[in-house]
Order: sequence, then C-alpha cells, then structure tokens
Amino acid sequence: MELEKNRLIDSYKRRLDYLRISITDRCNLNCLYCNPLSTETKLLHKEILRYEEILRIARIGVHLGITKIRVTGGEPLARKGCCDFLQQLGEIDGLKDISLTTNGVLLNEHIDGIHAAGVKRLNISLDSLNRDKYHQITGHDVFDRVWANIQLALARGFSPIKLNMVVQSGINDDEIRELARLSLNHPLHVRFIEQMPIGKPPAKTAPPVLVPAIRACVESLGELIPVTKAATDGPADRYRLRGGKGEIGFISPVSNHFCSRCNRLRLTSDGRLLTCLLSDISEDIKTPLRRGLLDNDLAAVFLRAVGRKPFSHPEALMPSQQPEQMVSIGG
Repeated sequence: MELEKNRLIDSYKRRLDYLRISITDRCNLNCLYCNPLSTETKLLHKEILRYEEILRIARIGVHLGITKIRVTGGEPLARKGCCDFLQQLGEIDGLKDISLTTNGVLLNEHIDGIHAAGVKRLNISLDSLNRDKYHQITGHDVFDRVWANIQLALARGFSPIKLNMVVQSGINDDEIRELARLSLNHPLHVRFIEQMPIGKPPAKTAPPVLVPAIRACVESLGELIPVTKAATDGPADRYRLRGGKGEIGFISPVSNHFCSRCNRLRLTSDGRLLTCLLSDISEDIKTPLRRGLLDNDLAAVFLRAVGRKPFSHPEALMPSQQPEQMVSIGG
C-alpha cells in the first residue's frame, strides 16, 4: 500500500486510533433518545455494507493507525452473522482491542459466539432497574431478560461489563443512586451519560441532567475514589465507591465536552466515515469501494475524513443541523 507511512492525525494534532463500526441501523428496542417509534425509513439491504466490505475498511483503518474498534448498531446482535464477523475482525493483525455495544436482549443467544470470537469487553445499555420504567423508555417489556443476560455475562467472565445509563430528566434521574449501587456488590462499571441533542426531540424537552448533579447523587452513597485511566479508555471520568467491587463513570458531552482529546472516527452502516457525533461532516467510502478502487484510494478517503474533523462540536445546533437519530449513527 503506497500510503503505508501515513497515520490518522488530524489538523489539530489529535491521533485518531479508535473506530466505531455500526453494522446495522435496525434495533429491537425503541429507546426514547435513540430509536423512538417513528415513520423514518430504514436502509435497504443493498445500502448496508456487507461484512466483507466492513472488514476491508477495518483492515485499511488498522493499517493507518486504528488500534481499537467497537462494534455497534442499531443492535449489532440483530444482524445475522454478527459473531462470525467478530471472529474475522479479531484476526486483523495490529488490532489491539475489540468491544461490543448491545442492549443485551439477544445476548444469551449469541454469548458463546461472542466469547469464542475473543471479545471480552461489553457495553450494555441499561437505563432503568424498574421493569415498568424500562418498558416506558425502550418500548418493550424485556427488562427481566436483559438483567438475566447481564448476570450470564458476568458468570462467563466478560470484563469489563459497562452498563450505560443515559440520564433523562423526569424519566430515570430518580434512579441514579440505584444504578450506582450496583457497583458496590457487582464488578460492573456503571456509566452515567448526559443526554445529547441527537435526532428530532419533542417540541418541549426538559433541560438535560448534567454530570455535577449526577455526581452529587452518587456521592450520597459514599466517597468516590479516582481510578487511573488506561491508555485505551474512552471519555469517561472513572471512580470507585469505597468498598465497591465495580466502578462508576461519568461522561459529560454537554457540560464539559471532551472534543480536544477526541480520538474517534465512525463508520456508519451505509458506508460513511463520520468525524463527529454532532456533525454532518462525512466521507462516502462505500461508493469508491464498490467501484473497485484500490486500497490506497480507500486509505485516501480515511485521510480526507480525518482532515475534515472539526476541533469541536457546536455549542448549539439549529434545527436544520440536527444529526440523525442515534440508531442511524452507532453512538
């Protein structure tokens, strides 16, 4: 490959070594902040990248400096063949870390395949511990199944298992302490995430619950002890409640955004490289791939995307600038 010595370093000297890959825009839940029930048309089968296409793009990305990949959706386990894809992804030389984001509904059906593929790191969305409220948030009465699958993943030795709670004002913000308490008795990483202005919100929305308020709730359970970040860590500020088996994480994309140290690119299920979750800047890599262009030409698409990555997302978005629903982006 002619571009062998190039690396994914943007114009602000940030080294982009993390690629989030969405393998489908379909999900079996309809979470209020991500995939609300709507009339939005899903992508046609032919518009979705084939697994062999994703693997080729991933290999080129790793060649250019990607070391960490997270597989997302929609719900990735809803796509047939996901575990075989994970196995092949794990065989890419130079890729150091693979993880999976899932809502946990189908985890029991695929856990053997995920484990066999060498994936040990799981992110599981869990926005409530109350069955009725979970139903309200997701549109489906499957809390008991998800909780059983979290226990199954613990028993099978997956680690870390991160439980992601998007804190929603007036909906689940009264459960912050209960979620945090899970880290006392279980080796779970409970992560609280500020709700971002993604998609088309209702006409009237309450102000987001920000990390300072979330943290105050958690601190009522005891002292928060900082945990040193690892080299592969994302944007979460990590802590441990004294005596706890797990961890607490706070992610603040609204109150204290982490753009200056952002190291991510996103590959959407329809073949676009996105440079920012809150930006419509993207590079189409599917079209040149399907036209038969060589690897060095596709590498050039990566480099163009990196060159267009903004320093930060806008503080406020006009309605016309609103990004797609989260389910279409991959989180």
